[in-house]
Amino acid sequence: MNYLNCYLDRIVKRGNQQLADAINKTVKDIIPEYVSNFTFKDHVVSLLVGDVQSGKTSHMFGLMSAAADEGFGIFLLLTTDNILLQQQTFRRAQKDLSEFCICDENDYLSFVNNNLRKPVVVVLKKNGRILKQWKNNISSTNFCAGNPLFIVDDEADAASLNTMVNQKKRSTINKLLDEIKRTTSSSIYMQVTGTPQAILLQTAQSGWKPYFTYYFEPGQGYLGGNFFFGNEQTPYLIFTDNDEADELLIDDEFPENGLKNALMMHLITSAHIFLEGGKVSNFLIHPSVRTDQHSKFAEKIGDYLNEISITYEEPETADAFRLVYENLKATKTNIQPFNNIFAFICNQLENDMVKVLVINSFTPYDENVKYENDINIIIGGNSLGRGVTFPQLQTIYYCRVAKNPQADTMWQHARMFGYDRDHALMRVFMPPILYKLFSDINTTNNSIIAQIKKQSKNCDIKIYYPTGLKPTRKNVLDKKSVDVFSGGVNYFPFYPINKDVDLLDQLLVAFSEESYLVSLKLIMRLLEQTSSEMDDWSISAFVGFINTFIAENPLAQGRLIVRRNRDIAKGTGTLLSPNDRKLGDTYPNEVVLTMYKVTGNKGWDGKKIWIPNIKLPGNIIYYNV
Repeated sequence: MNYLNCYLDRIVKRGNQQLADAINKTVKDIIPEYVSNFTFKDHVVSLLVGDVQSGKTSHMFGLMSAAADEGFGIFLLLTTDNILLQQQTFRRAQKDLSEFCICDENDYLSFVNNNLRKPVVVVLKKNGRILKQWKNNISSTNFCAGNPLFIVDDEADAASLNTMVNQKKRSTINKLLDEIKRTTSSSIYMQVTGTPQAILLQTAQSGWKPYFTYYFEPGQGYLGGNFFFGNEQTPYLIFTDNDEADELLIDDEFPENGLKNALMMHLITSAHIFLEGGKVSNFLIHPSVRTDQHSKFAEKIGDYLNEISITYEEPETADAFRLVYENLKATKTNIQPFNNIFAFICNQLENDMVKVLVINSFTPYDENVKYENDINIIIGGNSLGRGVTFPQLQTIYYCRVAKNPQADTMWQHARMFGYDRDHALMRVFMPPILYKLFSDINTTNNSIIAQIKKQSKNCDIKIYYPTGLKPTRKNVLDKKSVDVFSGGVNYFPFYPINKDVDLLDQLLVAFSEESYLVSLKLIMRLLEQTSSEMDDWSISAFVGFINTFIAENPLAQGRLIVRRNRDIAKGTGTLLSPNDRKLGDTYPNEVVLTMYKVTGNKGWDGKKIWIPNIKLPGNIIYYNV
């Protein structure tokens, strides 16, 4: 049986040829090079990256099907420690991989009785008790030891990494996952995520740094980071005041504000969708992690819905809705007529058909997550993160700004990403300070993707963020192995070495004592000819950072400043003259490389040598493993 063909045929029969083609491309890029040639003796760690809510599960299933065609028969599919997500994944595997034996967490007998007659997929939560149980199950089953294990870890950056790395210990989940890998003679461990920062900053010694990394493009119609945060002038984004959330919580009058406009946007959008035959429209409000604020926002929404119900016959109410309607009509030119829209809204409110749902750790699931149908207003915090998807999510009001924001956590909370949205009706409300954070994360995401595309195997991905924005939680990063470099700071070796002084002379002969705009590839070539007697000059890090800029733009430029006959002592605590430092600072957003050629008279044994000084751009923190 050709499992991949069966899976792709099933997708095509559902009318999604484009998805089938995309999955097939991922399979052809990965399987021949990394799975067909598997050694059956190694434990290989890999990474599959896709945009948040872009269809990673479909690509995972495609790769599992193709791996089954290559002789892999035992698959573990890991989800976050959430029974709802685990069950959702289990049911989807049953539907999409019907030629496999699909086992739930308690299906050990089915797993054993199958005895590899069919490829088997066990869907497990990353829960200590469950993982320990299945480690023992696999160890005690005689057909497992001699067969390779294929583990697919969905949201692998969430719980799988060692959270005790700086304590020289192993966290429970991390230890159990490693032990499960080694219950068999060989394995492929595929990490899957839309936020790979924590994984890319793992060390080789950790055992979780990927041997190869692959990024798959989202399909047609996907709305992601570049749609929302690639252009500040986008009509789909509406700025609110930075302090609006605080003001809303203390103001009982519910004045004109972004939340009020967002609610009217949602009602108008919902009316159009339902008048066109739709069945669901969702509005997400993400105020804070504090559950007491969720209830206060719910009260605000309830008060205003009640106000509309009472005043809809007054001209002021209709005028307010008409103003918002015109904003939507600017992008949705074929929107239903206003009178039809407004009449529908009034009817829905009269019949109490608009639901306000609060989702947080204190809310029973069955009570308040019924958002698959109807017109819904969803309010919550951290529970709106990984794995939670909202169909036809058209309006988002976001005002949460963490005190110490983490890029991966923030991006996972960006629930506006996905396929089943009408882009012309999309509206996202947020304060400028939050928009800046999301834009910065999007910029780095694009850099990461460009680097993965350029060098997927054994890739050394460099990550950088503005000061104050961290890539991930610090407890999964080995602080002794992850170096941090600051943009705007001058770095140079105290005890420099030139690999080839003559070559440096040749590369720099055309440059006099001025500053020049030059290719970053030339700057990289110059840096590669430098080293240090001591471990004080991370040439590979600087070359790596420059490569990130080149990956995004092969024509990227930097500044080169050349100075000769400098009488500087070896081991000096400073290098640049005040004038040269000031000159470099006039280019705050560029890579600046200053090359000094010293006379060699002060501690250099009379040898002339070039000393590099590099300054990375911006008010940015650069991370290097």
